[in-house]
Amino acid sequence: MSVHAMPFQVGVRDLVGKPGQMREHELDVAFGDRVGEGLAVVAAQEPVTVDVRLESVHEGILASGSASVTADAECSRCLETFRLPVQVDFVELFAYIRAEDSEFQVVDDVIDLEQVVRDAVVLALPFNPVDRPDCAGLDPITGERLAPGTEWSPPEQIDPRWSALRGLLDDDEAAQTRAPEKE
Repeated sequence: MSVHAMPFQVGVRDLVGKPGQMREHELDVAFGDRVGEGLAVVAAQEPVTVDVRLESVHEGILASGSASVTADAECSRCLETFRLPVQVDFVELFAYIRAEDSEFQVVDDVIDLEQVVRDAVVLALPFNPVDRPDCAGLDPITGERLAPGTEWSPPEQIDPRWSALRGLLDDDEAAQTRAPEKE
């Protein structure tokens, strides 16, 4: 584990300009501010575990790894709050020289993984989180939470303009059950 003044920064002086060299790091850090919007967010001080492999290549430092964090979420079906584990993978090249196609670069023999990890986590947060796969949500009439696996179907509603015909159908069915047809 590493502790740095800037939590997501990793010194790479020993790798710069030495293609083929590699080392691994584990960081336990926090974003320092809320990450995500909507129904799933990562709290500012929520610990983020980052396992990263740093490889020196001709163009720069290739950072590949994974990050795990737990988000606070609200079920989009039943509105229950729950903790949502988020696991993401990332790969990014930190270039030695600023290039048009490279957003990240090695600065003063240091790379900053924060934006890479933040972007991966935000993209992994579900837009409509669900607390469990069989969540039935809320009853739209009573607002009560439905039991898992329940399928709600709306009560049959007849257009009021046709309600008189409904009475005829009921009378016709009743007549058929009372008097069997004679041949």
